[in-house]
Amino acid sequence: MDFASAFSEDAPLLVVGCGKMGSALLAGWRARGLDPAHVWIVDPVPDAGRASGVPREHVVADAGKLPKTLSPRLLLLATKPQVVPDALPGLARFAGPGLIVLSIAAGTGMAEIAGGLGGAPTQIIRAMPNTPAAVGRAITAIYAGPEVEAESRILVGAMMAAAGDVVWLADEADLHAVTATSGSGPAYVFHLVECLAAAGEDQGLAPELANKLAVQTIIGAARLLEAGDEDAATLRRNVTSPGGTTAAALDVLMTEDGLARLITEAVRAATRRSRELAG
Repeated sequence: MDFASAFSEDAPLLVVGCGKMGSALLAGWRARGLDPAHVWIVDPVPDAGRASGVPREHVVADAGKLPKTLSPRLLLLATKPQVVPDALPGLARFAGPGLIVLSIAAGTGMAEIAGGLGGAPTQIIRAMPNTPAAVGRAITAIYAGPEVEAESRILVGAMMAAAGDVVWLADEADLHAVTATSGSGPAYVFHLVECLAAAGEDQGLAPELANKLAVQTIIGAARLLEAGDEDAATLRRNVTSPGGTTAAALDVLMTEDGLARLITEAVRAATRRSRELAG
């Protein structure tokens, strides 16, 4: 679907919160043909959206400064979760059956969004992308409420596919675990790189060399996984010779208190926090 043609001066895209994720999505949509003149942004940072060519006059500090005649086709809610309760009342005038609200705010449920918009019937969709959206390699999980029209699902699916792969969820509650697994997941990988580089330094490598080895190892391993010929467990076994160096390392990582337990506890903690944010 050519989603860019869904927006116009009379039916623009309204982006509320244009931080790292909002900016990454906007840049990807611009690259796919979205006219920046068909975008409005609510963000306290004056230069928000400038990298995507959004006109300066289309960027306002709060929703109250948007034109009274504005009638957005889709409202992207991309603020931090803590900001959502304060942001929604100022957007309530846009609510109605024709409006699509696409929220990427972690832990903020549809009931809270609908209530904050005054309870008017509105098509609400929640999505959880991750930061690789900045390079078109995100994985985004999407859940659409029962009131969402088929055409709106297609539009949002096409928009999020511009940032990477897309999966649809059957249950909104699954977004908590999605947030903890893939939404926060890039940070886990980045920390693994930090740890691997530091371990290389501990064994005498220069910092720059250790970092390069760690980064390129992660990239190369990811591409092997992406090729899809074999799953992670098979790839791990393939590079582990009995009694060799990799086996010695895995004897440490795969103990009962090793990496699997730490990752499980980390994801549980993130899931728990997502539920807490949802109230």
